[in-house]
Amino acid sequence: MELPGTWRVRRPAAAAALIAVTAALGAGGSPASGGDAGRPSDSVNAGTRTQAASHVPSPAQSFPWIAASRTPSPSPTPAPTTARPAVDPVTAVREALDALGPHTGRYTLAVEDLGTGVRARYGERTGTYDTASIVKVDILAALLLRGHGGIALTPGQRQLAEKMIRQSDNDATDVLWSDLGGPRALDAANDTLGLGHTTAGDWGTWGLTQTTAADQITLLQAVFGDDSPLTAAARDYIRSLMGSIVPGQDWGVTAASDPGADRILKNGWLPRTRTKLWDVNSIGVVAYEGHELLVSVLSADQRTREDGIALVERVARTAVTALVGAGPSAV
Repeated sequence: MELPGTWRVRRPAAAAALIAVTAALGAGGSPASGGDAGRPSDSVNAGTRTQAASHVPSPAQSFPWIAASRTPSPSPTPAPTTARPAVDPVTAVREALDALGPHTGRYTLAVEDLGTGVRARYGERTGTYDTASIVKVDILAALLLRGHGGIALTPGQRQLAEKMIRQSDNDATDVLWSDLGGPRALDAANDTLGLGHTTAGDWGTWGLTQTTAADQITLLQAVFGDDSPLTAAARDYIRSLMGSIVPGQDWGVTAASDPGADRILKNGWLPRTRTKLWDVNSIGVVAYEGHELLVSVLSADQRTREDGIALVERVARTAVTALVGAGPSAV
């Protein structure tokens, strides 16, 4: 199923798209090692069926001469069948996630089926969450918004943007955060993008930007939809980078995708200095049984990064399966 416009999740991997889009924008740069490697402060990471019975003739049908001498037994009354009532997809997601049982820390989810328009949210009352490195998509979108939705980045900025998204490089992010203009500029861009519950972190702590799962779906809509303040070229550029995340950082919400589907996402992980507990987040596009969905899972107070990853992936798989299973067909 094709997404709005001509973009869709494709197989094989999206690396070719990166080359094409980069060429269209005049981009350059080569990857370098990096990721959400820790800094000594919170500025870091800052990754029934019914079967018809065969007809068997009765004795009276096969041997009519005995019909008058025999009173046929009454036919058994079939048991009434009751069709299972349709389940509201939003309710289905809530019940499925409730059934997951106890977990450490807290989490929230938002999901939207791009084909049917069905949306669901979970954990909205758990407050806002640190973005960790998922804010890097927001920072890049904000940079591209300047100049009526998509100015050309300089060659150096394109190199840094590739490192920031594909490798989650923090040093590259520091430079682009400064180029953007810091917190005030990100907040202004988010007003344009429609992120009404996201507040930028301070100059040195962009990874502590506060957000909600629903706002992250709004950000993904700006990147993967046509009704966006971003230009088509800017959207294609961000998509290509999110579709070529380096190995080892491609865990997350795409665990809910069909096997072999492109992994288009951005993750973030951050150990908090005071509590020593982890923020683990993931946003991206999931391709599942002919549906394409935007998914955001944010978590906090996880004992380890691995615990957080396992929770994020379990929540994404559960929610996507429930939403698609209960909702109308998208194909």
